[in-house]
Amino acid sequence: MSVQHILDRNRAEVVTISPTDTLKNAADQMRIHNIAALVVKNGAAIIGLISDREIVHAVSRIGERALHTAVLEIVTHPTITIAPDDTLKRAMRLMTHHRVRHLPVIANGKLVGVVSIGDVVKHRLEDLETESNVLRDAYMAAR
Repeated sequence: MSVQHILDRNRAEVVTISPTDTLKNAADQMRIHNIAALVVKNGAAIIGLISDREIVHAVSRIGERALHTAVLEIVTHPTITIAPDDTLKRAMRLMTHHRVRHLPVIANGKLVGVVSIGDVVKHRLEDLETESNVLRDAYMAAR
């Protein structure tokens, strides 16, 4: 299964944030959209990714004043990306190897989506369930 399959099923809006916005604004956007990460963009250029985890770490390190810190100061560099025609196996490998939970999806130099570890796990479980059902049906038919 390809990353494009996940994007087709999710149809979720890609929420971005400016590098000059504050962490408080980033947290507000995550809450409003019920998401855990934002793509940081300066115009059309992707600067990085900021997740709820980075915000929590900044507040823990800096304290309350972290909420007034610019996103650019804690954004993750470099951003690991994936293409729509890449497989879910590749997405899982990248997430595991780089210890990330979100991958921006880039097609023809443009941001077209974000795939989360939850998306990948959900679709992998569906694949395994389908495979299990086929094997069970084949076994029952052969009896």
